[in-house]
Amino acid sequence: MALMTASPVAAKKKPVVAGPPIVMADAFRANAQAAEAALRMRDSAGASARIGALSPTNDFEAYVTAGLRFQLAVQRRDVQAQRVALTDLFKTSAIPRADAPRLRYVAAYLSYMVGNYDDAIAQLDYARTLGYDGVDATMLRADIALRRNKPKEARPFVQAAIAAQKAAGKVVPLPWIDRAIAMAYQAGDWTEVGQLYRERLDRQESREDWRSALVNYQAAADVEPQLQLDLYRLQAANGAMASERDYQAYAQAAEKSGYYAETKAIIEAGRAAGKLTPTQSVTSQLLKSVTPKATREIASLPAQVKKAAAASSGKDALALADSYFSLGQFPQAADQYRAALTKGGIDANRANARLGVALARSGDLANAQAALAQADGRWAAIAGFWSVWVEHKSRKAA
Repeated sequence: MALMTASPVAAKKKPVVAGPPIVMADAFRANAQAAEAALRMRDSAGASARIGALSPTNDFEAYVTAGLRFQLAVQRRDVQAQRVALTDLFKTSAIPRADAPRLRYVAAYLSYMVGNYDDAIAQLDYARTLGYDGVDATMLRADIALRRNKPKEARPFVQAAIAAQKAAGKVVPLPWIDRAIAMAYQAGDWTEVGQLYRERLDRQESREDWRSALVNYQAAADVEPQLQLDLYRLQAANGAMASERDYQAYAQAAEKSGYYAETKAIIEAGRAAGKLTPTQSVTSQLLKSVTPKATREIASLPAQVKKAAAASSGKDALALADSYFSLGQFPQAADQYRAALTKGGIDANRANARLGVALARSGDLANAQAALAQADGRWAAIAGFWSVWVEHKSRKAA
């Protein structure tokens, strides 16, 4: 905070301020300058003594005194004292008009810090009337609502702050996104939960980030089995299978969808990773059950190929494509998804989503994104997560 404690010679130049003329007695000026010097030296005790000796006799001296007390409180990290000093500062008419809006926001923040939420809101409203209503003020309103245990009131402020940050061409801080995710989760807005997680993953994509996003989204959105299976596949593609539960849930989802060879493969992968053991009863029984089925599943592929080729609709080609996909035979899967889309009579959103993944896993990243972009409806969120994965692959390839 700039203070007018210049020398008498400088004072004669009559600098322009939004308030009364700069009038300070020589003794007051000397003490104020000594206090400033002590503050610069971080001599809190000395500054405190000098400030305590100040006896303002006019409005400007009261402004300087309050400003020095504020600086001292900042050095001491005394939030309550900072807020009191600002109150005294506002009692003067010497605050420069350009500083007043921001200082009202600072007062709001300090009131929030000491738990005086009514005053914090009042100061924010005052700051807004003076023209200060920045993103920081919007987020402070959200924080106040959260402190009052009113997440529904807080959420629109967080959304507005994120929108304003983007509109200004600035990066949205990850903690803001995390807060928005938590609020959307609590509100049951699974579309926004997915969108925010994808936005976060686009910025930061460690294995832990992927696992957190995919596991939490599945739990939140209660997605259907086929969509859930593709999220487990994405988790595995990112090396984000971190626990016995992850492998077991993936294996069970694949088995329920009739992909026995994939079930067998994921259980074996879990054992190789040390997350599953032969004595783990659920997956051991599952492995015993699906092993003969996996053999028959693979053996049936030639017959499926003939049936798909002869069919007038795309249903058999889609089923064949899904089988190839589950076996990791992605080029063959992509061919069949395209055939299914051409013949029609299928869930085009599912076919496009998995076509995009099959193309990406085959190395065709550009066409993968185009296919994923065609997935709509309930498959849009799943395709969106895979699209983030493809985007990261494209960046690394570039």
